[in-house]
Amino acid sequence: MRGRRSRTLPHRPRISRGRPGGDHVIEHELTERVSLTGPDGRLNRAAVGWARQPLVDTPGIGGRVSWGRNKRWEYWNVMTPTHVIALTVSSLDYAAVHEVWVLDRASGEAVKHAATGVLGGSATLPATLGDGPARARHGRLTIDIDEVDGGTRLRGTIPGASFDVVAARPPGHECLAVVVPWSDTRFQYTVKDVARPATGAVTVDGVTAPVPAGESWAVLDHGRGRWPYDIAWNWGAGSGSVDGRTIGIQVGARWTAGTGSTENAVLVGTRLHKISHELDWDYDLDDWRRPWRITGGGLDATFMPFHDKRSSTQLGVLASRTVQCFGQWAGTFRDDEVEIAFEGLDGWAEDVHNRW
Repeated sequence: MRGRRSRTLPHRPRISRGRPGGDHVIEHELTERVSLTGPDGRLNRAAVGWARQPLVDTPGIGGRVSWGRNKRWEYWNVMTPTHVIALTVSSLDYAAVHEVWVLDRASGEAVKHAATGVLGGSATLPATLGDGPARARHGRLTIDIDEVDGGTRLRGTIPGASFDVVAARPPGHECLAVVVPWSDTRFQYTVKDVARPATGAVTVDGVTAPVPAGESWAVLDHGRGRWPYDIAWNWGAGSGSVDGRTIGIQVGARWTAGTGSTENAVLVGTRLHKISHELDWDYDLDDWRRPWRITGGGLDATFMPFHDKRSSTQLGVLASRTVQCFGQWAGTFRDDEVEIAFEGLDGWAEDVHNRW
């Protein structure tokens, strides 16, 4: 077990920056299905790279191989003109951690319920993305994630709130799938699927609001891997429509540094534009209303927060600290294929430190 003996996670410095210089990395694009692990349970090096679709099979994550290091989760976020909905189903081997969080954007009030189960019995997760449902059952919290014709249905209930939303998958829609290798025994497969058009309804304290088509967006964070005990990351995502075209922003930092992989891309229409650069992040956790700035690899983006969500967990070996700000993205992106300007994209940016 790595890390300091103290389980208390330190606060990040006032000003945080990503890796300086926007360093370019050379990444391999995967175009055929491949297994994340080999017969011995170690990383299959042929899986290292990125793809436009979730091409990596992950049934080797879980079970007794490297028990305690296996991390599996489905995180979905839906942003509507009136609400923000977040749901998590996860199994960390020795614990299952679930959450439903619903924010009223006008009042700033949130209804939430988090649940932690011993081992993973309260979580149902597919071996590979799309192979089956994801479910959480713990006390008064229920989450159901099901693949349906043309998209993914998201349902959840907690005391005071419920939702039923379909995140559509338009024809030809591309996502970002990346395998990040720390070593042959520590590695992560992530699928970041931004700008999925959402429709449905959300109910808070008995009042139902629509999740209106054309104004609501869903984002998936799918994870399967074996992680180091002590890790920190940044993640940002944005979704919206500009001049009739769907635009999605996907950016990350810190956890991928030095691995030869990045999780940075921009979606324009249905086409994903990969950014093979470490991006520069500039933000201030002590002044969360200050804009975040993320630059590099043809991207110049500013994120303006309107709400911050802070959480921490201290459960023995399991400790976490998350600062997640919700707001809107604006900026420009240019590569060899496209040059765009964007504004008003709903999304978030976060700073996370886990010992897990």
